[in-house]
Amino acid sequence: MNYRMVLYTTGKIIGAEAVCLLVSALVSLLYWEISGVWLLVSALIGGLLWLASRFFKPEDEIFFAKEGLVTVSLSWLVLSLVGALPFYLSKEIPGFINCFFETASGLSTTGASVVENVELLSRGILFWRSLTHWIGGMGVLVLVMAVAPSAPGRSMHMLRAEMPGPVIGKLVPKASTTARLLYVIYIGLTFVLVLLLLCGGMPVFDSVVHAFGTAGTGGFGVKADSLASYSPYLQWVITAFMVIFGINFNLFYFILIRKFSAALKSTELWVYVGIILTAVVAIFCNTFFMYSSWEEGVRHASFQVAAIISTTGYSTTDMNVWPTFSKAVLLLLMFMGGCAGSTAGGLKVSRFMLLCKEARTRIWHVLHPRTVKTVKFEGKAVENETLYGVSSYFSLYVFCLMTLFLILCLEPFDIETNFSAAVSIFNNVGPAYGAASLNYGAYSWFSKLCMAFAMLLGRLEIYPMLILFMPAAWSKK
Repeated sequence: MNYRMVLYTTGKIIGAEAVCLLVSALVSLLYWEISGVWLLVSALIGGLLWLASRFFKPEDEIFFAKEGLVTVSLSWLVLSLVGALPFYLSKEIPGFINCFFETASGLSTTGASVVENVELLSRGILFWRSLTHWIGGMGVLVLVMAVAPSAPGRSMHMLRAEMPGPVIGKLVPKASTTARLLYVIYIGLTFVLVLLLLCGGMPVFDSVVHAFGTAGTGGFGVKADSLASYSPYLQWVITAFMVIFGINFNLFYFILIRKFSAALKSTELWVYVGIILTAVVAIFCNTFFMYSSWEEGVRHASFQVAAIISTTGYSTTDMNVWPTFSKAVLLLLMFMGGCAGSTAGGLKVSRFMLLCKEARTRIWHVLHPRTVKTVKFEGKAVENETLYGVSSYFSLYVFCLMTLFLILCLEPFDIETNFSAAVSIFNNVGPAYGAASLNYGAYSWFSKLCMAFAMLLGRLEIYPMLILFMPAAWSKK
C-alpha cells in the first residue's frame, strides 16, 4: 500500500471540495446571510487539510487497483465529514450525526433528508446542499481527474472504482481526457436544463438548485412539497431530464461525435425506455380515477416513474395515497435504477439484463446439456469473468440490503416503512413509504449512521467501501 500516494490524492479531493464550499459561501454572502461565515470557515478547514496533504507528496507514484479503491472510499468518507461542517457550525441542522447523514445523502445523490422544514434553511446552505448532488453525481474524483494531471494508471483505477455500472471503459485512450469529456457533457446538459427552467418562470436560484438535483439525480429542493407547487411545464421538463440523466453518458458522447447509429443501437437504452413506458402506463391505468384530467394523471405517473427509476427522488404528488399496485411498481423500480455509466443509482439496467440472460442460458443448458450457448450483450459475447462479477455483486447486494433492513427493523416502525427505507437508501433513491415518506428524522442516531454508510456503500457499489475496512487492503505488500 502506497500510503503517501493515498493521502496525497485524498487531500487533493478535499481541496476540490473546499473550492465548492467557497462558491457556496459566495452565494450565501450575496444574500447577506450569516451562514456564509460558516461556509467560509468550512472551506478554510478543507483548504488547511489540503495544505497538510502536500507534506505527503510521494516520491513513488506507483498506484495499483488496491490504492485506487482505498482512495475512492476514503475520499468519499472524508468528503462527507468535511461537507457536514457548514450544517453543524451554522446549527441549521442539529446534531453532527444528522449533518453527516445529510451530507452523505447529498454526495451519494440519495436525497434522503432529516430536515423537517427545508424552507427554513438559508440560501447558502440550500445551495451547498444541492451542490453536493451535482459534484457527487458525476463523481468528485472524476472532477479532479478532469482538471488536474494524474498518472495514467492512477486515473483509470479511480475511474473504475467510482463510476457506477458493471463495466467501465474509456471513451478515449487517456482516462483524464475521458473525465473531461464526461464533465463537458454533464455541464452542458445542466446548463440547458437551467435555461429551460428559467423559460418556465422558475426563479434563478430555484432553477440552479433543481438543475443540480436533477443532473446529479439527487432530489434536494427548496420547498417542502418538492416540485408539486410548480407549473406543469416545469414538471414535464424535470421529468424529461430525470430520464436523460439516467442514460449511459457514453451514448451522449456518441451523439456528440455524430455517431447516432451507435447510440441508437444500445440495447440497454431501449430496455430502459421500455421499462419506463410500461411502468407509466401501468400506474396511469391504476391511478387515473384520482385526477381531474388524463394529462394530470399521465404527468404524475410519468414524473414519479422517472424520479424513482433515475433515483432522483423528486415528487409532485403523495405516493402514499396511491393504490398498492402503483406503490409496488415504484418499489420495484427502486431496485432497478438507471443505466450503467449514468448518474443514477440502483442495481442498473445492464446488470439486470445480464442476470436475466445468464439465468436463461443456465435454463437452456439444463434442457440441452451438450450445446454451448454464450451470453451476449450489446451484440458482443460476455466473458465468464464479467458474468461471475455480476452474480457475485448481486449476492453481496442482497446481503447488504437485508442487513440494513434488519437494522432498521430495530426501530418502532412498520415493516413497509423499514423495508422501503432500506431499499430507497441503499439504492440512493431517497423517498420511502410510511413514516419515512417525508424525512428520516424520526430514526435513531444509530440507524442514521448505518443509513449514511449504506448510502455511500450503494453509491460506490459496495466493494470500495468494504475494502477500506479490510486489514489486507492496508498491508504494505
